[in-house]
Amino acid sequence: MEKRDYYEVLGVDKSASADEIKKAYRKAAIKFHPDKNPDNAEAEDKFKEAAESFDVLSDPDKKARYDQLGHAGMGGGGRNAGYGGGGFSMDDIFENFGDIFGGHFGGFGGGSGSRGGQRQQNKGSDLRVKVKLTLSEVVNGTEKKIKIAKMVSCSSCSGSGAKDSNSYSQCTTCNGSGQVTQVVNTFFGRQQVSQPCPTCGGLGKIITHKCAKCNGEGVTKAEEVVEIRIPAGVGRGMQLSVSGKGNAARHGGINGDLLVVIDEVNDPQLIRDGNDLIYNLNLTIPEAVMGGTIEIPIVDGKAKIKIDKGTQAGKVLRLKGKGIPDVNGYGKGDLLAVVDIYIPNGLDKSDRELLEQLDAKGAFKVNKRNSDQNIFERMKNFFR
Repeated sequence: MEKRDYYEVLGVDKSASADEIKKAYRKAAIKFHPDKNPDNAEAEDKFKEAAESFDVLSDPDKKARYDQLGHAGMGGGGRNAGYGGGGFSMDDIFENFGDIFGGHFGGFGGGSGSRGGQRQQNKGSDLRVKVKLTLSEVVNGTEKKIKIAKMVSCSSCSGSGAKDSNSYSQCTTCNGSGQVTQVVNTFFGRQQVSQPCPTCGGLGKIITHKCAKCNGEGVTKAEEVVEIRIPAGVGRGMQLSVSGKGNAARHGGINGDLLVVIDEVNDPQLIRDGNDLIYNLNLTIPEAVMGGTIEIPIVDGKAKIKIDKGTQAGKVLRLKGKGIPDVNGYGKGDLLAVVDIYIPNGLDKSDRELLEQLDAKGAFKVNKRNSDQNIFERMKNFFR
């Protein structure tokens, strides 16, 4: 099923403030809350859809990425793989967005704020890398293999941080549940809510003998080669997310994400302008006067272009669809060949005599229409 626009889901404009986005999500969450709509699969889907939209639009980095790239820019990443990879689970939503309703997001009718008392799952930190792309890679899309230094799950203890399975004792604060329960005032009234145990961090147990390799952390430093697929049409400053390729979490849990920042290598011949490409087409005086067909560079090759007789400097010759594809799939830009006339210097006597003869015939007389134009009118004609 095709994803709806996140702004449409919450019913806000792109210019909406953070507070307006939060209020819109809160309104949708109340309307479609599963305890208010029991056994209503459609309401539950809309509840998850609203949470996913809020997760993106409430985060400045994710919002900027979404505004630039749309759903393609989410890259299958996001908190708890919320984008494109099956969506948020109900437990993810209650765990991550509890503060929207005054600190707790409990169920209607006195339910547990953690939706059944499930233990908190750690999440590793995100990593950020910069990737430089050639113009060809931008136009065609590419795959990159990058070696990254990161925290990985300890191979000795499988990320637990403990020497072995017998190196634990039950947490006395939560009695092994990983949760502590209390009654609080929430948006829905007085609720009984559960929170991760502050003593054991939600694990329900305490390590008594630490793993010697990771000293009880559950993670160690290592290098990993990560393969990144970059879609066609990305641009400098855009950011993609690769889910689960960031740092591993201490004592097990969910890996962070790898954030890929795009940079571009300047092409020696073609200049990027949005999704269009600009080429400075230098013509000799005979080529401009007599016209003909010449070859110009395009991405990954050359193309023939027709030069009309009497072509003037500043004229723009357009090759449709020879630019950069839109990253969201909305067509391709064009290649704009901007004509410049090469004026030779160091002419000998015979060359000058020929030019003087042509000038005497009026061949070099300035076109009146062009001579009467001011600089602003000429600039407008540049793009006609």
